[in-house]
Amino acid sequence: MPDYRNLIGGELVPAARMMDSVNPATGEVWARVPASGPEEAEAAVAAAREAFPAWSALPALARAHFLRKVSELFGRHAEELARLETRDNGRILRDTLKKDLPGMAYLWQLAAGQCLDAVKGDTVILGPDTLGLTRREPYGVVVCIIPWNSPISTFSAKAAYALAAGNTVIVKPAEQASASVLRLGELLAQVFPPGVLNIVSGLGEEVGDALVRHRDVAKISLTGSTATGQAITRASADSLKPMTFELGGKSPNIVFPDADLDAAAQGVTVNSIYTGNAGQVCVAGSRILIHHSIWDEMIGRIRDIRAGLILDDPLDLRTTMGPIVSSDQYERVTSYLELAEKEGAKLLFGGQTGAEVVPGLPGGYWVAPTLYTTTDNSLRVCQEEIFGPVAVAMPFSSDEEALAISNDSRYGLAAGVWTRDLGRAHRFVRDLRSGTVWVNTFRQMPPGLPFGGVKDSGYGHDSVLEYTREKAAIIQT
Repeated sequence: MPDYRNLIGGELVPAARMMDSVNPATGEVWARVPASGPEEAEAAVAAAREAFPAWSALPALARAHFLRKVSELFGRHAEELARLETRDNGRILRDTLKKDLPGMAYLWQLAAGQCLDAVKGDTVILGPDTLGLTRREPYGVVVCIIPWNSPISTFSAKAAYALAAGNTVIVKPAEQASASVLRLGELLAQVFPPGVLNIVSGLGEEVGDALVRHRDVAKISLTGSTATGQAITRASADSLKPMTFELGGKSPNIVFPDADLDAAAQGVTVNSIYTGNAGQVCVAGSRILIHHSIWDEMIGRIRDIRAGLILDDPLDLRTTMGPIVSSDQYERVTSYLELAEKEGAKLLFGGQTGAEVVPGLPGGYWVAPTLYTTTDNSLRVCQEEIFGPVAVAMPFSSDEEALAISNDSRYGLAAGVWTRDLGRAHRFVRDLRSGTVWVNTFRQMPPGLPFGGVKDSGYGHDSVLEYTREKAAIIQT
């Protein structure tokens, strides 16, 4: 059984305490990871603080050289890292190997190409003998807190841009899925100067809390739940740190009669909620809004797609959906199945759990793709983020009704619109209160476009400029 270590100051450091990593497909312990605490947090901050002056003073093109080395590393170790992540969090191998890892190699190259953006400023002629200018500067020590549903992808989206901007970085992976990131740390120890990139795993209330409260941490970037974002805001209030939060969602996915219904059926199911990682996606389209005139037709298509899904060993390339990540999350998802019944939502299909779903893996955290229907958007299953393969379908009769239902949510991360009407598409892009709107597609998040939310879904987005602050100077000549 492998034991993983933290990366602190360029060294692989064992923690004083360890915790188990569980394979969610089987329920069995397969590795041990550090259960770090305040001591490890203090050591990581000290290492990052010490490394910051030299790293930030490097010319932008020199920093880009290091980032390109990371891209090359992804190319050499893609399969190993993909298999580790699949074993750790249950996301199917065909996603981690075929989609995530190739995309991350590209992302680090893209960040390398944007290093120069972090050192560009503006000049303003304020008068015949007065010049104004701006310069961008890195914050310093940046803490990046990443989730368990796509650890390596989120690690890359944060660390690559923060490092490109000249910051030093501490990554705190989720305790439910740390192994792939810790193994990546072993590889990156050979790439960056000591202290430039540090990785510390452990419980959020222990090492995470110590990191966000630390006065030498200059900025925090989190991808996680809304509750975690609120907790971090309270914990770091005394030091008024700038933060980037990509938080929860309850995304609407709206299908109009003029849409390509075959494409829409794929878009509201396997591309949205019945995903390779079992709907554990912040942007999951868990509210499926269907025009009443095509209700039966769309529900039939959705049923057909559900019948073709394969839930099994996520390391098998034939598998199309994996398990829930942990026993705690499994209990949360299954509690919503009970709640939906109590609230009066009608079950269209699904609802099975555990060995009912995958008899060959009885210890795994399995939940069948599930669909309810209701006309009451106030139900908790319509308002609260479930983070599992559970969706609610609701009928609507007009554009105005669809828009009202969609915006009737505390969240505003993403939305999908399926229509051939160009005017309608533009109106919904304008009027949907969400950070991203997809039209005739869903869950495309290409590097180079901002990704973030509004309302309780957070603010800001990961980019090179987001990890710099602007300073003004006025020079009297």
